Amino acid sequence: MPRVAVELPIAVPPEAAWAAVVDVEAFPACMDNVDSVTITRQPDDRHRTSAWAVRLKGSVLQWTEDEVIDPVARRFDFRQVTGDLGEFAGHWAVRPAPGGHSTVSLDVTFDIGIPLLADLLNPVAADALRENAAQMLSALEHRLLTAGDPVSVPTPAHEAEEEHDRV
Repeated sequence: MPRVAVELPIAVPPEAAWAAVVDVEAFPACMDNVDSVTITRQPDDRHRTSAWAVRLKGSVLQWTEDEVIDPVARRFDFRQVTGDLGEFAGHWAVRPAPGGHSTVSLDVTFDIGIPLLADLLNPVAADALRENAAQMLSALEHRLLTAGDPVSVPTPAHEAEEEHDRV
């Protein structure tokens, strides 16, 4: 299965980065490519299910994922339970970085679910997912560094966002 891994150093303490990462319902307010995230079930502090709608190269991908949250390790793992891709799984993580800062990462594996076209489409999908993940991390960084009212913070313009209109 193809894998996409993106990380970004952010000049905030790991606790602040972690709080922003696990607050997935706030993602649409600061990430242009995330249309919606809704926590649909949360039986306890470590487990939840969320429904996502994310724009990827001009198309909207929708899925529901089960998540396992580990606040001590500052990592949450997710796995698609229903959705547009054949398989979609991965994790978000926050690691301490020098100077009291953080490194935030998003790591995913996926299968588009169309075996006959996988060789052709997997590289295109991997590039699109990598671009999207980088945009999400940049938006998260912007939200954390502006720290006023994160809901009203505009996301910086990205060439990649303009590109989805041409695809």
